[in-house]
Amino acid sequence: MSDDRQYLRERAMKLLARREHSRLELWRKLERAAENGELLAEVLDELAGEGWQSDERFAESFSRQRIETGYGPLRIRSELEQRGVSGDSQALTALAEDDWVSMAQQQRQKRFGPEAPADWKEKGRQGRFLAQRGYSRSHIEKALAMTPDDGLPPD
Repeated sequence: MSDDRQYLRERAMKLLARREHSRLELWRKLERAAENGELLAEVLDELAGEGWQSDERFAESFSRQRIETGYGPLRIRSELEQRGVSGDSQALTALAEDDWVSMAQQQRQKRFGPEAPADWKEKGRQGRFLAQRGYSRSHIEKALAMTPDDGLPPD
């Protein structure tokens, strides 16, 4: 194995030991160290073939982490696509519409309190917050209409 190949492989393995990476992320981090793109592509192909790197595993891990921090499906899909991965991860598709509405409601309550918005100005402010977090319009409308008495557990 050439020194360049070994060096790229070791750097990639160190990155993957810290956390999952998409192929595109690894490419971006290693392209300056690679003498040519063909060698880097070969190394990344080897790592994927051996199971060290997987875009699918990365998407699952990334989606779970973003869901746990309160982000919605639109933002998560967009962030996955920026990292070179399809936004249709199993973690996203496993959640039903009601789950996303519930999560949007929890984020709204966490930020603004348990009471539903009193006027249009406040409703707009809370709706913009949820939109920035990546929730769809239907999720936002349903979350803004809900109150703690609608069966959601209080935060």
